[in-house]
Amino acid sequence: MDLQTVMQELEALGKERTKKIYISNGAHEPLFGVATGAMKPIAKKIKRNQPLAEELYATGNYDAMYFAGVIADPEVMTEAGFDRWMDAAYFYMLSDYVVAVTLAEAEIAQDVADKWIESGEELRMSGGWSCYCWLLGNRPDAEFSEEKLAKMLDRVKDTIHDSPERTKSAMNNFVYTVGVSYLPLHEKALSTAKAIGPVEMNREKKKSTFLHATENIQKEVDRGRIGFKRKYVRC
Repeated sequence: MDLQTVMQELEALGKERTKKIYISNGAHEPLFGVATGAMKPIAKKIKRNQPLAEELYATGNYDAMYFAGVIADPEVMTEAGFDRWMDAAYFYMLSDYVVAVTLAEAEIAQDVADKWIESGEELRMSGGWSCYCWLLGNRPDAEFSEEKLAKMLDRVKDTIHDSPERTKSAMNNFVYTVGVSYLPLHEKALSTAKAIGPVEMNREKKKSTFLHATENIQKEVDRGRIGFKRKYVRC
């Protein structure tokens, strides 16, 4: 399949209602409004194709950029390539659910995510913290440094309330994910969540929302899901 064919197939799957939902979350034109599940049949035909993924991502079309993440080959992407993708990620659904997810399947994931967290840029930081969430929810606990993750929890506790809005959300999700998916620091994550308390997240043209990591971790404890790992990062 070439770029033109994929774009035509994506356009045919677009729905006005889905498009409106994406726009309400920060997407802008061009986009078709394709439900992510509707992309699976095309993805099965293509499998992994990095050159095509690069072409799709470069279109600036939200649906094409999302689909680029589905067919990307993280093992051949370089740090410069991930940085380029993050540069073009103009809202959180791209930074956290396309770029961070794709990075989470690469060997260089933690190194790149660490640099993004230090960047001082809202969506880069958000993508960095989110990448750790995808990693922790999929990879064995042994692949992580307990000391490093403990320091990251302390950093969240000290800085979350003064961080940019999208970064707050990703940091809160990091505490939750450590609490649920990384057994060695379950108790520390829970105590960190309690120390943080509710996190207010201001959203443009919408009411503020409050994030409650403590309650969410406790729900997973009650369900017996502590230690949960996903089989795959990408769908």
